[in-house]
Formats: sequence, structure tokens, C-alpha cells
Amino acid sequence: MIKRLPIACAITVGLFSLSSLALAYDADWKRGRVYYRSVCTACHAAQAGGSIAPSTMTKAQWASYLQADKHAKGKDSMKQYVSKAYRASIRSQNKAAEKFAEVADDELFEDVKAFVIKGAKDGEAPATCS
Repeated sequence: MIKRLPIACAITVGLFSLSSLALAYDADWKRGRVYYRSVCTACHAAQAGGSIAPSTMTKAQWASYLQADKHAKGKDSMKQYVSKAYRASIRSQNKAAEKFAEVADDELFEDVKAFVIKGAKDGEAPATCS
């Protein structure tokens, strides 16, 4: 009985470790690319005077920008633009916003982050906005 207790504890700890790994979200850079190009690029081209290609910044610069969560020179939150509320507000005029209407905000943010990091100037596949 005494020898079985440590084994049972080890198995329990192992199962908890596996379950926490299963909860980690693996970002989908392809979904992030669709959203970025269809929503972010479209808005920047129409309202901000030009699109922002992921390759205009390095991975570190993108990570810092996204971590700071400042958009429009600090006027609003970056996460606002991947929120369900924002997607609902533009869904009638943007197919990507409609397509991803029910995606969790945090997941979509991680998807966009994965795309811009991959497409950064020093990323594995520098991306333009075309």
C-alpha cells in the first residue's frame, strides 16, 4: 500500500500536466493572415493612409507593439480590433469579420500575432500586404 501511494501521486501529477498542455492554444497564423489582410489592411488602406505590412517591423518590434496593446499612437487598444464586438460592427461590410464572428477574442489575437511574427522583416516568411 505504501509503495503504491507515490506511484499514484506521480500518475496524478502527470495527468494534470498533460491536461494543462491540452489547454494551451496553438495559434493559427493562416487564420491570422486572412483576418489581418481582410480587416486590418482594409481599414488601414481606407482610413489610416496606407496599409501596414508585417514585414515593416521585426519580430521583436511586433512583439513589443502587441504587448503594449496600443493602437493609433496609443489612442485605443489593439485588442479592440479583434474583439467580437468590433467584428459584429463591421460584419455587414467585411466577409472575414463575418466568417470569424464567433472566434474567441484571445484566439484571434494570437492568430494575428502569429501571422505578423511569421511575416516580420526577420520572420520565417516576410509578408507584404498584397
